[in-house]
Amino acid sequence: MLNDEHEIIKAFQDKPWSEIKSSDSWQIFRIMAEFVEGFEKMAKAGPCVSIFGSARTKPNHEYYKLASEIAFKLTRNGYGVITGGGPGIMEAANKGAKAGGGRSVGLNITLPMEQHPNPFIDHDKVIDFDYFFVRKVMFLKYAQGFVVCPGGLGTLDEMFEALTLIQTNKVAHFPVILVGKSYWSGLIDWIKEVMIQKEKNASIEDLNLFDLVDTADEVVEKINLFYSKYLLKPNF
Repeated sequence: MLNDEHEIIKAFQDKPWSEIKSSDSWQIFRIMAEFVEGFEKMAKAGPCVSIFGSARTKPNHEYYKLASEIAFKLTRNGYGVITGGGPGIMEAANKGAKAGGGRSVGLNITLPMEQHPNPFIDHDKVIDFDYFFVRKVMFLKYAQGFVVCPGGLGTLDEMFEALTLIQTNKVAHFPVILVGKSYWSGLIDWIKEVMIQKEKNASIEDLNLFDLVDTADEVVEKINLFYSKYLLKPNF
């Protein structure tokens, strides 16, 4: 089964239309089905903030507790919470949203050895995906902000895709907030010193596409400040 948009594109590009098997063509309908289910369920969720982070973070870790606190305070301010639906930071955020009495959404991805939806997602707001790129569209289309907690490659993928789409005006500008100065400062220094200043591969203004904070209160303050100036609306 093809699990990546690049694989799907390559499958069509590597052979002429006359040789494309019917099974390849049917992939289109499977992809469409995931979009349809996602759009139908997410349209009912209301204004939400996506919280990203490592699936490996344990419940006794400071970042797990911080993610839960962030989600709790966001729901108390009227926002729902969207996560990737799995363990670690995702579980912490759904747990905090549930404790705050807010909407708790989980966009779960089917993987070979993981992951199963965590138990803190609202029963009518869990969606399972086979395709990462469909899942990322749901994050972007229905989130009014991204809160990026410490994580791995998947977290970086989601963060940089959001920043790229904002930078290129493919989606409306929305808050992207990195949580954990000690975790993210090295990456930001590299972006500033190597990517921007040395290699000229980005502009200094691109640093304004995100904020770096340490506390749950700062996250809520940044998001509330942003939406005190702009009406909540779909990102594209």
